[in-house]
Amino acid sequence: MTKYLAPALVVLTITACGRSRSESETTIATPTTSTATTSSAPSASDAPGGVTMSPIVPVAGASGTSSGPPSCPRTGKWALCSLEKRLEQSGFVVHPVEGATPRRAGFSVAPAAYTLGKSRLEVFLYPDKTAAARDVERLDTLSVAPRGTTANWPVAPTFVRSANLVAVFLTESQQQGERLGLALTAGPPQP
Repeated sequence: MTKYLAPALVVLTITACGRSRSESETTIATPTTSTATTSSAPSASDAPGGVTMSPIVPVAGASGTSSGPPSCPRTGKWALCSLEKRLEQSGFVVHPVEGATPRRAGFSVAPAAYTLGKSRLEVFLYPDKTAAARDVERLDTLSVAPRGTTANWPVAPTFVRSANLVAVFLTESQQQGERLGLALTAGPPQP
């Protein structure tokens, strides 16, 4: 009975997986069945039931060397392009705020502002994590204002720090705040 079970599972797997493949996938692994065996010893790539996996083949045009715009540099530091990509990968719909964003007390750099649904995100990018640490050292991170002063945020801010990035997320949703925190504290793209 087991000699019929393995081929049946292979056929079911191929049928089920064949319908879910999309053109955007970057690699394809194709299982094949062998009807004749030339040697009595199974090779390392043979699975039970005579199933052999063919090598993974990159899909044409899926490599990072396309003729499109250059990708964001992976320097180990945050950049606006890597931030936007991470937010999109985390399920946020990212819209940059038009016009100049006012400077905030306690921050030595001007913020970049985004709307994420009904929430607002202000991001402060520093040249390195030491510069970010200097500003954070002088801040009350609960109110996100210089120590001894009051903040004028429209809602209670969520403060996130990761390497050379400091983010202030203004949202009514605690779940969205946690999601943003997890996306950013995973760290910047590494070289």
